[in-house]
Amino acid sequence: MSETDTKRKKKGGAAPAEGLDTEFYAKHQKIYPRQVHGLFARLRVTALVVLLGIYYGLPWVQWEGRQAVLFDLPERKFHVFGLTFWPQDFFLLAVLLVIAALSLFFFTALAGRLWCGYACPQTVWTEAFLRIERWFEGDRAKQMKLDKASWNKEKILRKTGKHTAWALFALFTGLTFVGYFSPIAELFPRFFTLNTGGWETFWILFYGFATWGNAGFMREQVCIYMCPYARFQSAMFDKDTLIISYDAERGEPRGARKKGTDYKEKGLGDCIECTLCVQVCPTGIDIRDGLQYQCIGCSACVDVCDEVMDKMGYPRGLVRYTTENAMAGAPAKILRPRVLLYGALLLILLAGFVYGVGARNPVGIDVIRDRNMLYRDMPDGTVENVYTLKLTNRSDETRHFEISVSGLEGARLMGTDSGYVEVPPGRVIEFPASVRADPAQARGSNDLTFRAQVVDMPELSNERTNRFVGPLR
Repeated sequence: MSETDTKRKKKGGAAPAEGLDTEFYAKHQKIYPRQVHGLFARLRVTALVVLLGIYYGLPWVQWEGRQAVLFDLPERKFHVFGLTFWPQDFFLLAVLLVIAALSLFFFTALAGRLWCGYACPQTVWTEAFLRIERWFEGDRAKQMKLDKASWNKEKILRKTGKHTAWALFALFTGLTFVGYFSPIAELFPRFFTLNTGGWETFWILFYGFATWGNAGFMREQVCIYMCPYARFQSAMFDKDTLIISYDAERGEPRGARKKGTDYKEKGLGDCIECTLCVQVCPTGIDIRDGLQYQCIGCSACVDVCDEVMDKMGYPRGLVRYTTENAMAGAPAKILRPRVLLYGALLLILLAGFVYGVGARNPVGIDVIRDRNMLYRDMPDGTVENVYTLKLTNRSDETRHFEISVSGLEGARLMGTDSGYVEVPPGRVIEFPASVRADPAQARGSNDLTFRAQVVDMPELSNERTNRFVGPLR
């Protein structure tokens, strides 16, 4: 057995059979993360409470007599507190997705996998499920002992209690998810009285089952095998990215010793080979083997190693947040070109998004000229151009629009009822219209402005310019 296989065996993993270079179909070894305390553990708990609090609490917040955050798909309304978005505003969603992706790049280049370690839904819900598991089955040692024990009354009760709590928590998660799309105050009583619709029931059960499976069983396998971010994160790392690192120069060679022993005389480093950094890792890796794509940056190993160093009377920081350059003795460069570029682009997009939301015009008008003919002569001696008008009402009330044209002397709008058009809330109305003008005033190509104005609210208006083509002479 090779040295690598021996290390894997010591960590609790399965070593490959003799004669095989790689174990392709090894049975999954369950990981029992040890509970840890410290600064980063408190930060993770804070993130857990805040993020789950927002997720479960936000649908219950009321705003002006309705649910504050509600994505009403049947009505095609997306309420976010005092703002209402319509399908016509989807370009803002595209900008928001770009901002989210750029934020991931920015924070990854700056400090590694902060998202994975503290804010990823898989991490957050797995941490919640781990805490439920500890309530029913005890700490790491007790869980391992319980799993190895034969089935008896105690084991059945503990396992049943854990899975019941998991299932209820997952069901609550699924109900809350659907509550963002269907009024949650009505959804809960309808679900428990079996009055939900087919799609509502499907998504409640599907999302709940996915939460139960991912956070309860798959856990680190989602991060290692399913999440694409684990594979391409290295493309965003450089030698000045803050990562969790083991100081091999200080810690090696490893070796067990008693507190107060002069380990320097024995030629040992600061690492006492307690393996606690492996026991607390939610993905089961050994940070002492160097940076690995399985590391989610949760910093549990930093907390537990600092705790061990305190007990041994050694300086903290054997495992710490640092950079590759800092480990090599070079000065760290946190503010470097890629970080500044990501940050500048992020600020620009955020400013553009805020401006786009604030500057949304509730009145939308588009004008498309019929290009099948330049113009046509009318019996009354005028020339006519044909257009297709699209009016958008981005408000919650039916609006009456007055349509007018300007920019060409004597031009008259035809095809509407005295220039007035009714548009229901959130709807787009498309209709043909034509404009007639005196050929003497409309020679060649002319700019023509179409204006849509709300009848009872003149301050709400919008306009578009198009071309009016007349005879050349």
